[in-house]
Amino acid sequence: MIRNVLGSLVALAGAASAVLSPFRDWYDGRAGRDYRVRDLFEGITATESGVLVSILLPFLAAALLVIVGVVLRSRLVVALAGLVVLGFTILWMVRQGQAAGSLVVGGDGAGLRVGVANALAGGLLMLIGALLMSGRDRRGRRNRREREPVEPYAAPGADQVDTWPPTQEPGMSVQTSPWPEPEVDPYTGPDPHDPRTRSYPQAPYPEDDPRDPVHPPHRPPPPQG
Repeated sequence: MIRNVLGSLVALAGAASAVLSPFRDWYDGRAGRDYRVRDLFEGITATESGVLVSILLPFLAAALLVIVGVVLRSRLVVALAGLVVLGFTILWMVRQGQAAGSLVVGGDGAGLRVGVANALAGGLLMLIGALLMSGRDRRGRRNRREREPVEPYAAPGADQVDTWPPTQEPGMSVQTSPWPEPEVDPYTGPDPHDPRTRSYPQAPYPEDDPRDPVHPPHRPPPPQG
């Protein structure tokens, strides 16, 4: 948290320095806002530039990137803003050196001025701010995921269907097969064809005999009289 705050402040200070630099002298008494963006690609000319089409434009875009990076706590976005400022400043130095024949630093108002120093310092501060920032709290997100409730048992794979559902007791599970258990046929009495279930000898009956083979009918007792 402290690293994010410190890095954000450094990056914002760099953005402010970069945005203010075009309003100061860059070379030989000429302000940075007088250089057109197209001059950086086509060559430095003496043509005056409007503020919104000057070198201020990429610096404003970099400042917006810094603000977005600070809000999102993205080190990559802040570092990209610093590279934009440094890249355009170095490109201007190359073009200015080609136009003037060389780059000099003079104390009499000629050569590189304080505006270039502000731009370079702003880009470096943005990179330093990106390095100081810790980014998003990945550990906090990991802890939140660990605190989320999880199922006590995970669903088994296709090759482990015989162990579902698991039990707290050692040994085999309650149900050891994914298929339903076979139903037991209801009891219908002893098997008449099994000699072990016969309590007395009985004459064999044909299979299509309708009489009860277990409780055959008895003859009525003879009349007494």
